[in-house]
This record gives sequence, structure tokens and C-alpha cells, in this order.
Amino acid sequence: MFRKVVTAIIVVPLAIVIVAFAVANRQVVTVSFDPFSSASPAYAASLPLFVLIFVLVILGVIIGGVAAWLRQAAWRRTARRLDADVRTLHQELEAMRRRAAEEEARREAAVRATLPAVAPPAA
Repeated sequence: MFRKVVTAIIVVPLAIVIVAFAVANRQVVTVSFDPFSSASPAYAASLPLFVLIFVLVILGVIIGGVAAWLRQAAWRRTARRLDADVRTLHQELEAMRRRAAEEEARREAAVRATLPAVAPPAA
């Protein structure tokens, strides 16, 4: 419940700001990728300014996420290796516990075999 309230407190004002930004920046701009000819560019797109800004922000988030993911590759590799080591050690520990339990059972059986059989007292 608390999380929903906090999310609403953050998301609702953020949505209002985004809508206000989009309404205030409706002017059409021409985006050109031809640095040599500004009069007749090879490729140009006309779109509202807010669309251009949103697309650039989304691309920035994606590029930043990919960069962070690539930067963390060594940590993920180490975590996978250590996880495999822990699994192996757990398996070895379980095998040792089983062997110890079997050995204890053998010792108890050997002790019971060496004890004389006691007859119940006659009544």
C-alpha cells in the first residue's frame, strides 16, 4: 500500500510535467543528418520538438543501460563462477555428511554386535 502511495506521489506530478512540456513544445522542427547541404539535405525529418526530445531521452537511457550492462560483465562472470563453486561445495558437504552418517551407523552396529545379549530377568 505504501509503495502505491509513493508511486502515485511521484508518477502523477511527473506525468503532469511531461504533458505540460509536450503541450508547450509543439513547434515543428526539421532534423537534418546532412552536414554539407542545409538547403536540400539528403535526409531530413520534420517533427514536433517534444517528440524529438523524448526520442533522444529514451535513446540516452538505452545507451546508458547498455554501457552499464557491459561495464558489469566482469562482476557477473565472477558471480557465476562463485555460484558454481558454492554449489560444488554444498554437494561435497552433503556427500561428506552422508558418509559420516553411514560410518556412525556402522560403528553403532559394530558396538551392538560386540555386546553380549542380555536375557530378560525371570519373573
